[in-house]
Amino acid sequence: MILSALIVLACAFLLTFLVAPVVIEVATRNGIYDRPNQRKIHPRRVSSLGGVSILVGFLITCLFFIPFSSDSEIRLYLATGVVVFLLGLKDDLSDLSAKNKLIGQLFIAAVIIHGGGLRLESLYGFLGINEVPELFSYIITYMTIIVVMNAFNLIDGVDGLASGLAIVSLTVFGIYFLYAAQPAYALMAFSLVGSILAFLAFNFPPARIFMGDSGSLLIGTVNAILVIRFIHTASSPASVLPIPGAVAVGFSVLFVPLFDTFRVFSMRLMMGLSPFQPDRKHVHHLLLNRGYNHFWTSFICITTNIIFLLLAWRFKFYGSTWLLLAEMVFGFVLVGVLYYGWIPAKRVAEAVEVPVIQMEREAGIKAE
Repeated sequence: MILSALIVLACAFLLTFLVAPVVIEVATRNGIYDRPNQRKIHPRRVSSLGGVSILVGFLITCLFFIPFSSDSEIRLYLATGVVVFLLGLKDDLSDLSAKNKLIGQLFIAAVIIHGGGLRLESLYGFLGINEVPELFSYIITYMTIIVVMNAFNLIDGVDGLASGLAIVSLTVFGIYFLYAAQPAYALMAFSLVGSILAFLAFNFPPARIFMGDSGSLLIGTVNAILVIRFIHTASSPASVLPIPGAVAVGFSVLFVPLFDTFRVFSMRLMMGLSPFQPDRKHVHHLLLNRGYNHFWTSFICITTNIIFLLLAWRFKFYGSTWLLLAEMVFGFVLVGVLYYGWIPAKRVAEAVEVPVIQMEREAGIKAE
């Protein structure tokens, strides 16, 4: 089975690696760019159609290698992947309002839950609670899918960051499902890993292509499916590979994107703003404001995610409640260090933003 996973990863990598240059060429000829503005940090126009190459490698590989006869719901999950890709592509080409994007995401979540039968049926011991009313289980499943989907979309602000975090999470889920005797989910995870690795070759600074909403929403959707499946499987004593504190371990696999989304959304709501109101308060913006470049910003975030994952695995026997509480506390401590460190953030932030604004004025680009 390990050999099959490696073959799937290699095939997805090859397909995406071959398709990406074609996508870049098409985007260049047709002037399809992600235009810089005062909120974005890249100082030049770059194609945002990387999601096309990721989808091609991921989808074709899955269709060829996944045994749908044993896991028929995977076929539906792949179909929802195409739908969420199209939703993101529409946003990349002509901006969607936050309302319309949310409606589309709710539809996708409904298909996954009611069509694919994927649901968090309890709290799995979190806060000492196991069984919950059916309506509540549907609500938390909807919330989980929407939050994870958007978490990767929101963290995609620095070259290599969303890609690197996704490679970590998908690799962990893929390894777990390999040993938990659920090959279809393992192959789905490793197929997307291969596609993202190939995309990363063109996204590594200086980026030639961005994944765009089409890529980040696709990655978020697959991670949402896998983390719910992971929690449900790993929490069952009857499973091949049960894991104590599965809820906290699953959260730690996606720690940086989930924690950053929770923190930023909370700040916006406390300020009376829409949670979807764009700003420069994400963790990657804080690191850039401290003077780190794209590489070190991505490296710090990815390394932090891995450390939290390893700590959660080490202390998994303490249970999900205490583990999640500890993770949140340490997360806010780290963010506090970024906010109140010794380097004057405002000065560095101005040094980052001013060249972008000047470039816009010279090029006559209207800020989005």
